[in-house]
Amino acid sequence: MFDLKDLFGALPPSIVDHQLLLVGLGTVSWLIFGYYKGQSRKLTHIPSIGSDIPLFSSFGALNYLLDSRKVINAGVKKWPNAVFKIPDMLQWLVVITESRVIEEIRKAPESVLSFMESLDEALQLEYTLGKHISLNTYHVPLIRAQLTRALPQLVPLVHEEVVDAFNEFIPLTSEWTSVKASETFMDIICRASNRVFVGRPLCRDPDFIALNVQYTIDVFKTGALLRIVPTFLRPLVNKLISNVPRKTDDGLRHLAPLIAARRKQREESSNTDERPLDFLTWLMDEAKGEEATDWYLASRILTVNFTAIHTSSMTFMHAFYYLAAFPEYMTPLREEIEEVIQREGWTKAGIDQMYKLDSFIKESQRLHPLSVVAMQRVAVKDHTFTDGTMVPRGTTLAVALDSVHLNENIYSDPLTFDPFRFVKLKEQDTTGRKFDIVTTSVESLAFGHGRHACPGRYFAACELKVMFAHIVMNYDVKLENENVRPKDLWFVTSCVPNPNAKVLFRKRVL
Repeated sequence: MFDLKDLFGALPPSIVDHQLLLVGLGTVSWLIFGYYKGQSRKLTHIPSIGSDIPLFSSFGALNYLLDSRKVINAGVKKWPNAVFKIPDMLQWLVVITESRVIEEIRKAPESVLSFMESLDEALQLEYTLGKHISLNTYHVPLIRAQLTRALPQLVPLVHEEVVDAFNEFIPLTSEWTSVKASETFMDIICRASNRVFVGRPLCRDPDFIALNVQYTIDVFKTGALLRIVPTFLRPLVNKLISNVPRKTDDGLRHLAPLIAARRKQREESSNTDERPLDFLTWLMDEAKGEEATDWYLASRILTVNFTAIHTSSMTFMHAFYYLAAFPEYMTPLREEIEEVIQREGWTKAGIDQMYKLDSFIKESQRLHPLSVVAMQRVAVKDHTFTDGTMVPRGTTLAVALDSVHLNENIYSDPLTFDPFRFVKLKEQDTTGRKFDIVTTSVESLAFGHGRHACPGRYFAACELKVMFAHIVMNYDVKLENENVRPKDLWFVTSCVPNPNAKVLFRKRVL
């Protein structure tokens, strides 16, 4: 159930009240402008949760805001293997549940069903990350290709940084120590990721870590709040609520000296083998025109941090809470990890062979997705699917994730957390890496599917498995005050691991 004050509890009350006011403003705006957009009339052929009449459908929009998972799953139950629509604050969301239509979405070109337009709307890129990010995505091929290819060289560096970070943030002691997991793991992930993005020593700078963590939070909150106000009000509301521009300037102050040093190094030597193996190097190699200037490079590094920190920390927390709630899983995980490390060391090849650990995280993703919808697109032109459903231009559509991940025809006993589910499935089907965490399909959509699947999932999987393996090998863990996994929070469609839960750590007792 959505609770704005729980999610934004770290903010001053006046700011929280302001954000609550914006929720009300968005509701009124939907009532006033929703009908005149004409979208309701164009989508009357698609069944809806609640009323199609704007005044009454606004109550459905509030229900969706407060408990999106319940609303979407009610639609899945009423129209299984069909298309239906749900009122969002300023538009209708057309929800897909049928695997054949999911495949059509995967195959549809950007000129028909646009991923970038949906991303622009979801994150409000114009006001958060900036128009230049959506207009020029040259960083994405670098993530997909160069970062992935470099993983054999980078995994030992990530492991080194993870070890040093854990020693600093969660020292090994014989006594149980309470740790606020959400803050600690976000810092560790930020530090380990920036070992690959900008290298040492900047990746260890406490101010740089804090900046990137806060930038991630600010972008997420600003984008979510701007979505619920009408387009013409967004520039004004953005000026009132957003800290993102100031954070970008702060990022530039940290990164400008490093960029200058890299330029000087390039002037003094043309030997590319002497250049650092990190993402900043690849950006500087690829950037053209204004993108090669300090501000744009800094903005791009902050953007990559946003995508890495938000998704990786949420995914890690969801899975880690299972480990803390069920420490009996430590033994089989330790047996596998110890055997692999003894044979392969802390290498990419070794990480790839931690099948039980891979399954543990993937199963957590299945039950606790980062969003209740996946593969969101905007129709750039009128489009008719093979089942006969027509979506007019401007329609936002997405896949109901639970219709896949909690489908008993796909997964046996789908509501139960079975940590080694995918190991057992792999044993039944040895045709490749079909059940690995990084593999996407119409049956596994946590990272999306198709050409717009998360380009950084290979790096993210390595980083998460290195962190998990380090914990399993070196610590005992348990929840501080509960015997059950901490309850998730929901912010519209986003599933947020409980930010207030505390976990106890101690040095592993052999």
